[in-house]
Amino acid sequence: MDTHAITIERVGPAAGDDLVNDLAALLVDAVDSNAGISFMAGFSVEQAAEWWRKTLRGASSRTVVLVARDADGIVGTVQAQPAWAPNQPHRADVAKLIVHRRGRGHGIARALMRELERYARDERFTLLLLDTCKGSAAERLYTSLDWVRVGEVPKFALNPDGSLCDTVFFYKQL
Repeated sequence: MDTHAITIERVGPAAGDDLVNDLAALLVDAVDSNAGISFMAGFSVEQAAEWWRKTLRGASSRTVVLVARDADGIVGTVQAQPAWAPNQPHRADVAKLIVHRRGRGHGIARALMRELERYARDERFTLLLLDTCKGSAAERLYTSLDWVRVGEVPKFALNPDGSLCDTVFFYKQL
C-alpha cells in the first residue's frame, strides 16, 4: 500500500450512518487484533457504532476527528479532544489512533499524526498529550515523531484480551 493512495479528511457531528458504520468496523478490527484502545474483547459492531455516534455528536467545535481512506474505504482514524478544564484551552488529548490491519506498516499512522498536529495548530492547541501501551508499535511511532516521553505507569490498563498493559505517557508542544 502506498500512503500517497490515501486521503485524510476531518469529520464531525454531521457524519452520516455510512461513515459511523465504517468507523465502527475499524474500531472492532482494532479490538479484535488486541489493540489497547479502551475496549475489551467481544465489543460488537453495534456497540462501536453507538460509541462513534456519541463521540461525534458530543464533539466540540475544536475537536479534531480525522479519517484516512484508501481505495477500500476507511483505513484509519485519530482524534484530538480538547481539555475540559477552563484553564487549559491550549491543551488537547490525542485519542484512538487506529489503523486497520490491512493498512498497518504502510505509514498511515504517521500520516494521520502529522495531519492531526497540523489541525491542532489550526485550532490553537499548543500542547498535546497521549498515552499508549509500553513496547507497542505506537510507542515507537510517537518517539520517532519527536513526542516527549514523560514516564510510565505499570499495569495501568487492560488489553482487549484481559492482559495488563504498562502505559507510557507522551506530550508534544506545537
